[in-house]
Amino acid sequence: MSQTEQLMAKFREDFERTRREIQKAVVGHREVVDGVLTCLFANGHALLEGVPGLGKTLLIRSLSQALTLQFSRIQFTPDLMPADVTGTTIVVENERGREFQFRKGPIFSQIVLADEINRATPKTQSSLLEAMQERSVTVGGVTHELERPFFVMATQNPVEQEGTYPLPEAQLDRFFFKLEVGYSSREELAEILNRTTAGAQEPIQKVLDAQGIIMHQKLVRAVRIDARVQDYAVRLVLATHPKGQFATPNVNRFLRFGASPRAAQTIVLAGKVHALLDGRPQASLPAELRGRGRRRAHRRGHPEHRRDAGAVRRVEQASQAGNSRWRAARPHGAPAAHSWRARAATHQGSTAVEAATCLSARRSRGPGHRPARRRGFGGKRCRDTRTRCRST
Repeated sequence: MSQTEQLMAKFREDFERTRREIQKAVVGHREVVDGVLTCLFANGHALLEGVPGLGKTLLIRSLSQALTLQFSRIQFTPDLMPADVTGTTIVVENERGREFQFRKGPIFSQIVLADEINRATPKTQSSLLEAMQERSVTVGGVTHELERPFFVMATQNPVEQEGTYPLPEAQLDRFFFKLEVGYSSREELAEILNRTTAGAQEPIQKVLDAQGIIMHQKLVRAVRIDARVQDYAVRLVLATHPKGQFATPNVNRFLRFGASPRAAQTIVLAGKVHALLDGRPQASLPAELRGRGRRRAHRRGHPEHRRDAGAVRRVEQASQAGNSRWRAARPHGAPAAHSWRARAATHQGSTAVEAATCLSARRSRGPGHRPARRRGFGGKRCRDTRTRCRST
């Protein structure tokens, strides 16, 4: 067995051992666990999204217990300040008098759990930007290097919108994967009850240290990739750019911004990790990149109006299937397919999608869709689109 084959075998063994240790605490969610481990060995960050109680925080804590790395948890709240994350300079009195000392914040760890990251203000969220990209923190004009390896594993709840702040595009772009955590099956839920209510929980053992992770990260980048497969990743990213060479009509119609070069880097690195898991020293199959690109790029294309992107998709499908079928199948509050373009002209300063949703809200009688008058405005605002509607 050659040295390369030994390194590949060691990579697969450590990947599987780490997965088994995590699954001692986390039942199911195999794809999410593999996605988090892919971020780990590709030197990226992960964003986990799901409703409360599905095990997002437990998964990250279990990963930290399986690795010999420094771990810190930051509970993001609206009153959290950037200095609470990065650290601050304080005045300390000693025998020589008073002097300034820098006290490190929780960001100075190797695995950082940013719990409920969308509850902090954009000012505090931006304190992670330098650490996630450059692996360093600058405070008071002094740059402090972070210990390698360094990972940010963040969680957010998509259900509650009050008291939350959507992550800016600059920060979303720095996450390697956005992984959606779903519900457990019947068998998985029964196993969760057995482990948590019957005392059948197994302790998690540490299986990998910092040097082993860095060695695997270098191995991932040493994997070769076929030129045609790499060009496939390039074309996949360019296809998300509106008015680009590979853009489809739907992309030109519904997207304002496409994926950045980080998306291509993510797709290629994730494909290399998948190739190593299959025992191949070269990423040579486009199928290895396709699923990884979906995880990365499904949130990178910026629609004209994020909240109504689903309505746009349903309108497009309805225009192809026919208005009669659309009226029978469309969900409550969705815009009608035959008139949303014509009536969009009555809304000044709104996109066509906002106009369609607002007009459909006027027609609906459900709670939460009635126009509400806001103080300080001459017109009315639709509760569905939060935009001023001059036609009401």
